[in-house]
Amino acid sequence: MRILKPLMAGLLCCLLLPAMAQQKNQYVKIETAQASCIVKLYNETPVHRDNFIKLVKAHYFDATTFNRILKGFVIQGGDQDSLYDKGKTLKPEQKWIQPEFNTALFHKRGALAMGRDDNKAKASFTTQIYFVDGKKYTNQQLDTIEKKQGLHFTGAQRETYRTIGGTPFLDQNYTVFGEIVKGMDFIDKVTAVKVNKDGNPDKEVWMKITVLTDGEVARELKAG
Repeated sequence: MRILKPLMAGLLCCLLLPAMAQQKNQYVKIETAQASCIVKLYNETPVHRDNFIKLVKAHYFDATTFNRILKGFVIQGGDQDSLYDKGKTLKPEQKWIQPEFNTALFHKRGALAMGRDDNKAKASFTTQIYFVDGKKYTNQQLDTIEKKQGLHFTGAQRETYRTIGGTPFLDQNYTVFGEIVKGMDFIDKVTAVKVNKDGNPDKEVWMKITVLTDGEVARELKAG
């Protein structure tokens, strides 16, 4: 028995450690000339998360901009829709990935999601992202969206949409794969830039995205 107990304990640790490691979220820092924010990526959307991290580590997004800024709606960046037009030759990074919808992940203000065209599969563009700005909704408005879109908002989601805001009509249509956990004023500062009628900024809004280590995450979240 003295031999078996340590052996069983060791086996248990071997089984638990991968599960514990899998549950740990990954974080990125997104910087612009206007502001920066810390984003937590969801483990519930592993394909979108891993695709995003791979591109960030390759500095793909650092060569792109936030090219469509619509106050009260979204801040869109990465590759533009036109780069995915039919007949164009796409780079290896530019492709579609199947949606990863999760009713617990929704379009609250500060959510990070992937853009797409109107394809029936609702597949995401791998190189296009957007942050939700949105607006606040009443219960009556949420009832109307539920009926029209065939959705169901939980009590907590309703409270968020009523008090914080978002774009509830996009739920289960575009994959949400992260959220801002620090620096929510990023939304206010970026949406304050001057844009034309199409939401294109007068001056380029560049971005720099970095995958954070555990130590960097701790320091960033601890800092005031």
